[in-house]
Amino acid sequence: MRKTTNYASGHFAEKIATWFLRLKGYRLIARNYVTGRGTGAGEIDLIMTKGKTLVFFEIKKRKNFTTSAEAITTKNKQRCLRGAEAFLKTHPKYHNYRIRFDAVLFEQNLWPHHIPNAWHA
Repeated sequence: MRKTTNYASGHFAEKIATWFLRLKGYRLIARNYVTGRGTGAGEIDLIMTKGKTLVFFEIKKRKNFTTSAEAITTKNKQRCLRGAEAFLKTHPKYHNYRIRFDAVLFEQNLWPHHIPNAWHA
């Protein structure tokens, strides 16, 4: 039962993050983007644009901001990088965009915390 609750809580956090970022001027391109087998990428939580910047987001919700940040592991970052490469191969219209990797962290009962350039390619 707890796994389902965590799963639902994570998806709710992604929806809140989407609206939070839209209020900051970001435009949604994809949510829960799956690159497909063989890419080693898994799922990208959010892909959004702002101007000529294409941003790949990792969303984490934990008890506090510190544990949310710590949940973004090196493995998560590598998967996101591979996912970005796979996305760009199938969406050439974004080749001239700047690429950025951001995080949105949640702590219980607080507004999300957006970290631009959370890591680099």
